[in-house]
Amino acid sequence: MVEQTSLKPIAEPTRLPAHEIVYRQLREQVLFGEFEPGQPVTIQGLTEALNVGMTPVREALRRLTAEGALEFLGNRRIAVPVLDAAAIEELGIARKALEPELARRAARHATTQDVARLTEVDQRLDSAIRRGDVHRYLVENHQFHAELNALAQAPILTEMVERLWLRFGPSLRVVCGQFGTRNLPDRHKDVLAALASNDGEAAAEAMMGDVAQGMEQIRQGLV
Repeated sequence: MVEQTSLKPIAEPTRLPAHEIVYRQLREQVLFGEFEPGQPVTIQGLTEALNVGMTPVREALRRLTAEGALEFLGNRRIAVPVLDAAAIEELGIARKALEPELARRAARHATTQDVARLTEVDQRLDSAIRRGDVHRYLVENHQFHAELNALAQAPILTEMVERLWLRFGPSLRVVCGQFGTRNLPDRHKDVLAALASNDGEAAAEAMMGDVAQGMEQIRQGLV
């Protein structure tokens, strides 16, 4: 099962402990859909693919399972959960409650340099859409939201949102694989305009639209 992913052996040397390196790599694999929902992998297979010991793999999987990104299937197998209609609805409710508030707060703090940096990210995202590069789209889309959320200076809310992204990221990859990148929703320009004018309410409204469109696309693609 592991050969279907793009796992790479851990590079050395590094100052981070092995379990943290494995955690970060597997987290990225989950977030950007390298593991398909329902696709089982084994601890032994991950250990061999990453060329690390079993203990750091188990620790990384324990953390990802606690975050809801993975689930144990038994017989030492792990998989990304498959979203059903109820899960998609809950994720949409949670994202609509949190992400517009983060955008509202980000608008209060955004500087000209912040807007310029986010604009560059959005331009790379647009380029990925034009090329039909699903992986790069997913990376840049997450980067845009992550940098925006960081501007909010609300670490508790941001951490909650990051966990939500771990739950729907793999399904977003599936939907993009089905329909391509051309018709992906993008309210980022509205968000950027609101940030440039430090308009918190406009930023929150734009983010609400972005979240609603994104979750509806996942719902239509999966249910």
